[in-house]
Amino acid sequence: MDFAYSPKVEALRAQLSAFMETHIVPRMRQWHEEVSAGQYPVSFMEELKDKARAEGLWNLFLPHLHDDEPGTRLTNLDYAPLAEIMGRVAWASEVFNCNAPDTGNMELLHMFATPAQRKRWLEPLLEGKIRSAFAMTEPAVASSDATNITTSIRLDGDDYVIDGRKWFITNAAHPHCEIFIVMGKTDTQAPSHRQQSMILVPRDTPGVKVIRNITVVNHTAPEGHCEIEFKGVRVPRSNLLGEEGSGFELAQARLGPGRIHHCMRSIGAAELALELMIERAQARTAFGKKLYEHGSVAEGVARSRIEIDQARLLVLKAAWMIDNVGAKAARKEIAMIKALVPSVHTAVCERAIQVFGAMGLSPDTPLADSWTWGRALRFADGPDEVHLQSIARMEIKARPHEPGRDNPYLAAAR
Repeated sequence: MDFAYSPKVEALRAQLSAFMETHIVPRMRQWHEEVSAGQYPVSFMEELKDKARAEGLWNLFLPHLHDDEPGTRLTNLDYAPLAEIMGRVAWASEVFNCNAPDTGNMELLHMFATPAQRKRWLEPLLEGKIRSAFAMTEPAVASSDATNITTSIRLDGDDYVIDGRKWFITNAAHPHCEIFIVMGKTDTQAPSHRQQSMILVPRDTPGVKVIRNITVVNHTAPEGHCEIEFKGVRVPRSNLLGEEGSGFELAQARLGPGRIHHCMRSIGAAELALELMIERAQARTAFGKKLYEHGSVAEGVARSRIEIDQARLLVLKAAWMIDNVGAKAARKEIAMIKALVPSVHTAVCERAIQVFGAMGLSPDTPLADSWTWGRALRFADGPDEVHLQSIARMEIKARPHEPGRDNPYLAAAR
């Protein structure tokens, strides 16, 4: 395995870093001011998108594009360090049309959409003209086990009728969100992992009602993490994505690369937190010493560097495996990074907040917002416990116990 960045990726890293410093970092205060004043999307987003597209920093996430699709053909391993750079500012990825959940939805449509679905939904998403949402989790059941999903997708003549309630649906409050990919059950009598299907539901379809934009740790995301009611929602049969019963297969295809994206953005946020922590520790004096001269602060810096670098290497390994052996063969590594990286993200932010003192809790640094999102990521794309259970199951399966046979190392030690 070789995780070294190619000359092409190094050039893109330099270009992307320069774009961030020139166009995005100077807008951070304005972004907060406009969002706080109720203006969303912010006034400058389309301007920044035009600049990013003009520089070729567009749709960097999608490895395999058709000739007529706008974007840069990068592998997952190529894209990972670019996602890390974007992750330094929470809203930056939208500028490059690389934001979740649109990236995962575009990947789904790219792989499974019919030509008509591609024309109607994928093309405007690739152009950045519309936004989308992925509606899977539900308030009434433990959605960490997706077999629990209760939303029904019932065939009625030439239409499907959808009834159910979803929540924490990212992007659903965005004014440009025009399409929901909804996961529900088409056949409750089928085997447990063949009951679910995915269907395309335009946001303006009668019966779709956004109930509320749920706050996350008392923070409100302007794009929304919404609760949505689907009541007698009727869409054409042609809106089915893939085949009936393929919902789990589609979900796994969507989540593999998406977890790489989430994790690398988290690593970028953790790197920024460490950078701020080090600067603060050198600038402030307490009890006659610079903060970094106190053992607990120095240890926090060291542990943060170790944890970030470990996490990055594991994510790059997972990205390399997806590129070379496929997401299915890399499922253990994908689960490992998803269980690890959000905890590293929050741990580093926690240490940085402590070094900043009360200021770290305020909006005068990005740390409180970053910690909040890192904590939320321990649920997004499956809670830690599900990934840990999956990892343990694969480890145990790889080393089956043979009754009556001791490990030779154990026997040799007696």
